[in-house]
Amino acid sequence: MTPLFELRPKAISARPLFLVALVALAGCGESPKSAGPPPPTVTVAKPAQRPIVDQDEYVGRFVAVNNVEVRARVSGYLDGIHFQDGQLVKQGDLLFTIDRRPFQNTLDQARANLELAQSNVRFTEADYARAQKLLKDHTISEQAYDQRAQAYRNAVASVAANEAMVKQAQLDLEFTELRAPVAGRIGDRRVSQGNLVTGGTGGTTLLATIVSMDPIRLEFTFDEAAYLRYERLSSSGKEMTGRGGNVLVALKLIDESDFMHRGYMDFVDNVIDRSTGTIRGRAQFSNPDGVFTPGMFARVRVPGSPVYQALLIPDSAIGSEQARKYVLIVDDGSIARQRYVTLGQSVEGLRVIKEGLTADDRVIVNGLMQAHPGGKVTAQVQETPQAKAAQQTTQ
Repeated sequence: MTPLFELRPKAISARPLFLVALVALAGCGESPKSAGPPPPTVTVAKPAQRPIVDQDEYVGRFVAVNNVEVRARVSGYLDGIHFQDGQLVKQGDLLFTIDRRPFQNTLDQARANLELAQSNVRFTEADYARAQKLLKDHTISEQAYDQRAQAYRNAVASVAANEAMVKQAQLDLEFTELRAPVAGRIGDRRVSQGNLVTGGTGGTTLLATIVSMDPIRLEFTFDEAAYLRYERLSSSGKEMTGRGGNVLVALKLIDESDFMHRGYMDFVDNVIDRSTGTIRGRAQFSNPDGVFTPGMFARVRVPGSPVYQALLIPDSAIGSEQARKYVLIVDDGSIARQRYVTLGQSVEGLRVIKEGLTADDRVIVNGLMQAHPGGKVTAQVQETPQAKAAQQTTQ
């Protein structure tokens, strides 16, 4: 048997080996410290520069240049209707006829009275001429002479009165034919054939209405602040109010995506409405196909500034932070920096930047969500973004 004192040294000598094994095992589980992720790759571009005119948008309603009520000038029975409800009519087209016979009789009577008066003038003129000779020979009294002179003057006046009656009768006969005073689209008939219509100057019968279609006007209102801005720009030499008819505007209908119709401002009212604090403006547009109809709503775009050089970037480069808008730019050290910006109008897919950028800034236009302010990025330069088409500027 092995003595007990011989086992103790073996147990003592095994501990260092066990500790060395544990250290070796622990060392095998360790790995070298891993490197961080690479900087995100983003696309940068400088803002586009282009001459721009700010545009103000308003909602307006179309109104006809001419809106005429067709009413009878003489009273009588409606004898004929010569149009289809809602059709386009030309100026001078026959619309209604009133029974002509009573007015023809009145005209014939007036002409007969005129002929009688003219005959009386010829007789009294000859009698007056004889009286003048007799007065020279003192074979007629002055009283008789004055009577013949008075008869002649009365006959002449009677002719003038009867001539006026003939003209009035001719007018009344012409008024039995109601013709279109303007070209446009006529509404529906308000009175059926055979009814008695009332003419004259009061209580007349409304027969139909006509509204002109081409050209047509759009009326809209803008607030006092916009009016002051337009007036101050106009006084500085930049015509903005449109009173001169040389300010171009654009229009789109509710089912259109772009302002494709062109017109011009032709009127700004002279009074600001007390109840609304707005003033009325008006633009005129051509309407050859008759799509624009009085009463229809549309949006109009009006120049709101003189021409200026603007900076533009894609909308994809703009981020939102609550109510504020920002962009990320890349500095010379490839660090993304946040810039708060003031946005302007959209121009053919690009956004005007009013404040916050310079022309030399490198703006992140792709990869905005991967970058963060203060972080390093790998920037790939892209050409300056261009709009689909240059904006037509107006002065």
